[in-house]
Amino acid sequence: MPVLAPRLRLTRAMRIRQRRDFARLRQTGQRIAVGSLVLNWKELPNNSLSRMAVITTKKLGPAITRTRARRLLRECFRLHQHDLRAPLEMVLVARRGMLGKKLTDVESDYLSALHSANLLKETA
Repeated sequence: MPVLAPRLRLTRAMRIRQRRDFARLRQTGQRIAVGSLVLNWKELPNNSLSRMAVITTKKLGPAITRTRARRLLRECFRLHQHDLRAPLEMVLVARRGMLGKKLTDVESDYLSALHSANLLKETA
């Protein structure tokens, strides 16, 4: 019987939208800055669903630039959501260093941030 790959979806329930959630994460969570992004996170109970949000400020540039940065960060989370050691709430903040980068470069920064924070599963 073939093994099914986990679904790589980013559903509405997986997004942080409320101001109080951002504030709680900022006050009680941890933070690390790597390359072109900043990662704020807090671990959740094991039966929870990982949740995320992306912040892009106007300092990055015009709307088209900010939208691309959001898309890149959401895609990194979507591709690696099943590689997390435990369910998390995370907020990814785009920095100016992300301008002009391709997905592979942003993904490298994302994975190195997760690795530095010891948030990835152990590989065999």
